[in-house]
Amino acid sequence: MLDPVNQIGDLLSSLGHRVVRVPMHHNLKWLDHVRRSDLVVNLCEGIGGVSRWECMVAGTLELTGVPFTGAGCWTITTCHNKSVVNALLQAAGLPVPRWLVPVAGKVPSDFPLPAIVKPAAEDASVGIDQASVVTNHRQLKRRVAYVEKEYGSALVQQYIGGREFAVGIVGSTILPLSEIDFRGMPEGTWPILSFDAKWTSGCPEDVGSQPVCPARVESWLARRLRAVALSAWRAVRGQGYGRVDLRVDASGQPWILEVNPNPDISDDAGLSRMAQAAGWSYDDLILRMVELARSTDRRPPAEAPPLEVRTA
Repeated sequence: MLDPVNQIGDLLSSLGHRVVRVPMHHNLKWLDHVRRSDLVVNLCEGIGGVSRWECMVAGTLELTGVPFTGAGCWTITTCHNKSVVNALLQAAGLPVPRWLVPVAGKVPSDFPLPAIVKPAAEDASVGIDQASVVTNHRQLKRRVAYVEKEYGSALVQQYIGGREFAVGIVGSTILPLSEIDFRGMPEGTWPILSFDAKWTSGCPEDVGSQPVCPARVESWLARRLRAVALSAWRAVRGQGYGRVDLRVDASGQPWILEVNPNPDISDDAGLSRMAQAAGWSYDDLILRMVELARSTDRRPPAEAPPLEVRTA
C-alpha cells in the first residue's frame, strides 16, 4: 500500500514542499517529525497489521495541533466499531438493516434470514467471504463462533439483496455515484464484496464485481442515495473525505452498510474513480484533501455546512 504514499509525496515535492515519509510504530518516534511539520497527510491504516491503532494515531495527531488530512479520532473510532456506528445511525433515524451483537454466541431464533456475519471491529472486508452469508440457524451459529474465535467479536446483520452503491464525499462535494455490477459473479455465489473481491486481483469474485462509475441510476434514486449518505456522514461528524456504502432493496429503499472515513485513496481505488468521474485528476483530488486539512478546524461543527452536490 505504499503507492499512494509515494505518489502523494512526489506530487507535493514537485510543488516545492519538503516531504518526509514517516512510518508509524508504537515507539512514537514519528512524533518528532509531526511536531516539526506544517501538515500531515495521514495515510495510516493501523500499526503492525492491527487496524484499531488507526484511531489512536489520529488522536495523537489531534493532540499535537498540527493539521492533518482526513477524519478525526472520534469518527474513525466510531466507524470501526460496527455496533456503535449502527446504533448511532439508527438513533439519527437513518435506515440500517436489522443487526445485533450475539451474547454468548447466541442469536434469537426470530432473526431474519439470510443474514451476514461480520467481524464487529474490522474494516476493508476483513473476515468476509462467501460463508459470511448464512441461510439457516445452524450456519449462523457456526459462523458466529468462527468470527468470534478469529476476530474477537461478531456482528450479525440482515442481508439486503439488491443493487450496491457507493457515495463519495470530499469536503463540501458529493462525487458522482458508483455502483458494483455483480453480474459476472460465479454461479451460486452471493453478490457481496468479500475480502478476495477487494484485494485478490484477478480472482473470480474480483472479476465478477466490477465498479461502474458514474452509476447508471434514476435521478430520484440518486437523490435519495445522496441524501441518506450525507446524513450518515454528518451523523459520524465526518471531515475531510469519506465513502458511504449502501444497498437498495426491491422497493427502492436505501440501506446503509458502512460509513468509511479515510477510504483507500490509491489512484485506482473507488474514491479516485468517483473523483475522475467528476472531472478531477488524481492530483486535483489530493490537493483538495490537503487544502481541506489546512482550512478545517478539527473541532466538529455545531451544524454541518451546506454541500455542493455533483450529480452522476
